[in-house]
Formats: sequence, C-alpha cells, structure tokens
Amino acid sequence: MVRRIAIVPARGGSKRIPRKNIRDFHGKPMIGYILEAARASGLFDVIHVSTEDDNVRSVAASLGFAPEFARPASLADDHTPIMPVLRYVVETYAGRGVFFDEIWMLMPCAPFIDAGDLQAAAGIVARDGAPQAVLAVAPYPVPIEWAYRREADGRLTPVQPGMFAVRSQDIEPKYFDTGTFAALPAAMVRVAEGAGSDQAFVGHVLPRDKAIDIDDEADWAFAESMYERLNRESE
Repeated sequence: MVRRIAIVPARGGSKRIPRKNIRDFHGKPMIGYILEAARASGLFDVIHVSTEDDNVRSVAASLGFAPEFARPASLADDHTPIMPVLRYVVETYAGRGVFFDEIWMLMPCAPFIDAGDLQAAAGIVARDGAPQAVLAVAPYPVPIEWAYRREADGRLTPVQPGMFAVRSQDIEPKYFDTGTFAALPAAMVRVAEGAGSDQAFVGHVLPRDKAIDIDDEADWAFAESMYERLNRESE
C-alpha cells in the first residue's frame, strides 16, 4: 500500500504579501483551502504544515492540522529552496520510524485546488507501474515565442525575432509550473542536491482558472475576484 505525505511549506516571512499564508481569503485563512483539499482527497497518511512561525502553527492547529514539529529557522529564509525543506520533513519522520513512498508538496496559497485535482494527479504518479514525479502545470495563454524584452526606455526587443508572423495554431503549446502542487517519489527527495532538478516530471494539466500564482497584492485581488466569479457560477 502506498504511503503518502502532504507537506505544506508555510513559512511566516512573506515580504510582498505579509502573512499571506494565513491571511483571510473569503472567510478562512488562505492555507485552509489546500489543507481541506488534502484531507478531502483521502490520499494522505500525514498532512504536515512545515513552518517556523508560531502564528502559522497556531492557525494550522485551529484548522485541525497541528504540525508535529517545527521547521528550523535556517530553512526559513528568503533564499532557501523548497527541496531541503521537504528533505528535512522526510528525514525527521524517518528518524521516528515513519516512512513514505510519495512526497507531495502542496503550496499554501492554492485556493482553487480541490480534492479531485489531487486524486487525478495521484493516478498519473502510478500510471506506468513505477512512481514518477508529477508537476501541476498550465498552458501559457499566448505562445512564448511571441515574447518581448522591454528596455528601460520602453523599447521592445523580440526574444525570437520573426516569430510574430507565425500563427498560434502552428506553434506547439508550452506549459508553466503553476506553483500549486507537485508529487515526488521519496527517492527523488532523498537524493536531491540543492534546489533539486527540473527534469523528469510528468505534467498534470490544470485549467487556467486554477493556475493563479499569488505573489503580490495584484495577484491576490485577481484571485479574490476569480473566486467570487466561480462561486457565483456554481450557485
């Protein structure tokens, strides 16, 4: 039987949106949405909130997800990549005699992800008989081949000159990491160095309205308006 852990990395030091992981989003702390989705999915033996922050820990506990141990402050600065955080959690549980086959990273600011998304991704992890890494992605809204660089004086320089003339339907779709969740075989986490690798992932494609990466106040406001619209449509 596959044993899975969901790790929700939720440090307290967000700069662009202070306290964003526990800030109220339509009536509940932001982190509550992904935690509820994880629980509703029925996939996980353990759901662990990885934080160094007492306030985040208190909010997680109030939602029924009290962390069993804290994240060291040395793994909670602005420059620490996520892989060492995952490895620390996995190794700490291993030191207690608890082991997992799959390590899932669920980002705390992903209010549009639901249990069905996680269950669908779980099917991909085991699809070919051996565990494989799965990353939640979404298609770019326009071809990246049409991208421009913008100089300080406003002048635009095409990244790929001449591609403006190619029709979008003649260009292969490209995908971006949505910043919502990923599923990793345990061995991939154990042997990762530094930030890990961006290779060997299988993509689980999300619709664009679930692929909102909330990094600043404009993103937050857009997510709030999208959430309101989706709720109105479901009524």
